[in-house]
Amino acid sequence: MVRVVKLGIKRPATRPLLPDPEPRDVRYTLISVDDHLMEPAHTFEGRLPARLAERGPRVIETEEGHQVWMIEGTPYFQVGFMCVAGRPREDHRIEPSRYEEVRRGCWDIHHRIKDMDIGGIWASVNFPSGVTGFGGTLFSELKDRELGIACMRAWNDWLFEEWHGSYPDRIVPLGITFLTDPKVGADEIVRNAKRGFTAVTLPEQPHRQGLPSVFDDYWEPIVRACAETGTVLNLHVGSSGFAEKAPGGGLELGATMFQSMAFDSCAEWLWSGWPARYPDLKIAMSEGGIAWVAGLIDRLDNIMARSGYGQGWPASDVTPSECLRRNFWFCMIDDPSTLVTKDTIGVENILFESDYPHGDGTWPDTQDVMQQLLGQLPVEEARMIAHENAAKLYRHPLPAERLP
Repeated sequence: MVRVVKLGIKRPATRPLLPDPEPRDVRYTLISVDDHLMEPAHTFEGRLPARLAERGPRVIETEEGHQVWMIEGTPYFQVGFMCVAGRPREDHRIEPSRYEEVRRGCWDIHHRIKDMDIGGIWASVNFPSGVTGFGGTLFSELKDRELGIACMRAWNDWLFEEWHGSYPDRIVPLGITFLTDPKVGADEIVRNAKRGFTAVTLPEQPHRQGLPSVFDDYWEPIVRACAETGTVLNLHVGSSGFAEKAPGGGLELGATMFQSMAFDSCAEWLWSGWPARYPDLKIAMSEGGIAWVAGLIDRLDNIMARSGYGQGWPASDVTPSECLRRNFWFCMIDDPSTLVTKDTIGVENILFESDYPHGDGTWPDTQDVMQQLLGQLPVEEARMIAHENAAKLYRHPLPAERLP
């Protein structure tokens, strides 16, 4: 650690972490398709070319006692609200956190597996955090293009070698890619797929990141690479920032609008034509819930049947709603009133998440939440939503004994 100039951000008092909870009874074999990791301070050590090592991302300590990532002279905070699992509810804070203030399972893979066992999570898809952004955008934005590409590759190497490689049956390998050069981005997806990655995260609405929109041919190399390698393209809510809000709207409003953000993003990617042109493309809408999906299907069918608004649809062999069910998957965390729409969506298209260690997360009580939601379903449907759909989509192994 090194000391840096004062950033002027007051550091509040913190409360101790709660004791480890008791392991929960496991009723369902769960592949959680949306959890998060907090990159450890050593993530990039030994993984950057020697000529770039001194300029790579590193964790520094401010005079106020915060720990932040520093890249190209800019601090990137480990936002406290991203790691609230195991903290008292009155200590769910937004300001930057120190590593010792969050559960070690947020950033230590061995403790992550321990927490997964406590919560009854067989396997997990983990999205990156502060040093990359949910959509892996930060390295693509660096002034030094060579450094950005090297950081992207180093992060993927760390994820595959340490985070996934330590427990390959328990962690689904999800990577990031390079967004300001689609050819480089496609090559990275192919490189990762060859060694076992099955997923990549992209910003859900790239135009909000200053990149071309999904309707631009710019994205063709990356889309093609995902389709040809079977890499699942994950669109995480918030990966392009919070939804636009009325002046005065706060965090609570932004969080309320997660499902509307997913609706917008899904509609954009569908009407972009990429899923119609690439039948093998697989798109997962991460942390978007399922409440909006049936309504989107109804609207798509109405547009194509009566309104005349669907003239821009590029396919003749599949309708928009059929394409949606073929190419998209949807992630639920707690949708008790809208699970009744499962047959319209397609049970085979619904996945489940715990969202550890975020504020929306259900850990350590994910199994109880699943029981409340899935307990009244036929066993075969409960299995599909809990683990079978995800295992098929991400090509991930399941344990010999599966529940229910």
